[in-house]
Amino acid sequence: MSSSRYPVYFVLPAIALYIIFFIIPSISGIAYSFTDWSSYSDEINYVGWQNFQKIFSPSERYLTYIWNTLVFTGLTIVLKTVFGLGLALLLNEGVRRFVNLYRVLIYLPAILPTLVVALIFRSILNPATGLLNNVLRFVGLDALALRWLVDPHIAMLSVVAVDTWKGIGYIMVILLAGLQTIPRDYYEAAQIDGANAWSRFRYITLPLLMPAIMVVTVLNVLYGLRVFDIVYALTNGGPGYATEVISTEIFKAFSKGQYGLGTAVSSILFVILLVAGYFVIRLLERDRNKEEAS
Repeated sequence: MSSSRYPVYFVLPAIALYIIFFIIPSISGIAYSFTDWSSYSDEINYVGWQNFQKIFSPSERYLTYIWNTLVFTGLTIVLKTVFGLGLALLLNEGVRRFVNLYRVLIYLPAILPTLVVALIFRSILNPATGLLNNVLRFVGLDALALRWLVDPHIAMLSVVAVDTWKGIGYIMVILLAGLQTIPRDYYEAAQIDGANAWSRFRYITLPLLMPAIMVVTVLNVLYGLRVFDIVYALTNGGPGYATEVISTEIFKAFSKGQYGLGTAVSSILFVILLVAGYFVIRLLERDRNKEEAS
């Protein structure tokens, strides 16, 4: 037997496990999304596109859940990337003393359990007894003491802020690793040529950091579209439907025994993930190719 075939035999078990635990459940889920499968009946009947028509019906709220998911994803991508990059630049160049301590402190929220973070911030953001509003009232800024998780107009922004605080350290670590791979010779040569800090960032740091930015963007997109735990623990989708997202609705549909409808919503989420991941990767690769060509 040729030794070149050995790697194939090592890969086959992984392929088999992938098919059993991912491909087959995915196909089964898509198939069940065309049925009325529920806990209220032992029969499973084919209903065609009825579940999807209900989801995209203007009279239902599923389009609101999809919109909330997209809003959460877009805001967290921008905030985590911008603040994560700022912190990475600061720790890479601006801070010299206790830099390792600062890295640990910034990264610490990323390893905290989501439930713990949610419980802490539910207490901090409590409109009546929360630490944030009490501090604002103490310093005379009563107008800024808002109903952070209760007001439908700002509840999503509050959830985004908490999630950004928790995840910014993880993004910072990835971008900091990317910054440390950029040779210092480029910056020294640019300084000799008279380039200022902005020019060095624009023409050296940003283009060479694009692979790391592409990684964190893809991670943020996939996380944002699948977000569940932080939303469920902080607001349970409320107040009303202000923070309801696709994953929380899938959970609630299955909790109610509406399995066919739940699999239909999860199938839509699966398609959104595939399309979003594809276009994000293509867009970032195109931008990187332009930077390299210039």
